[in-house]
Amino acid sequence: MKAALLVIDVQKAFFEDNPVKETDLKNAADYINAAIDLFRKKNLPVVCVQHMNPEDNLVPGQKGFDVPEILNILPGDLHIHKTYGNAFTKTPLAEKLRASGVDTVVVTGFAAEGCVLATVRGAEDYDFTSMILRGSIIGGKSGNAALVESLCEIISYNALEKVLE
Repeated sequence: MKAALLVIDVQKAFFEDNPVKETDLKNAADYINAAIDLFRKKNLPVVCVQHMNPEDNLVPGQKGFDVPEILNILPGDLHIHKTYGNAFTKTPLAEKLRASGVDTVVVTGFAAEGCVLATVRGAEDYDFTSMILRGSIIGGKSGNAALVESLCEIISYNALEKVLE
């Protein structure tokens, strides 16, 4: 197994001026950052996936497009820009992962019931094993992250650490 970490749509536009989502982001960021550190330590890919929507001015170069400073995403990480919910749809994600020998994706990010779930399901269409890191997804509405975790394969941070040894 060779895994990649996907950080889906954690962008300023989705969290600013929303105290509930900011709190949810802070809670999930602890898990996401721990996973980022673990994947880097193991020399495994960290992929930052960002949603684009020109109609909402959600495009590179605009403040809302950026990743919040709370996350340890680096410019050298693989950055994928998407226009569909599923990060694999009409992007080079699958090709880049395969070129790195990746067969498994660990998914984190926002919104649990939208792009996270679409990407988890989409990964299977591209023959990747997919799982969600417990505690690392944020719902668009209260309770949705827990619902998505109940529907999908999940892995705890401790188990992930063991599996990646």
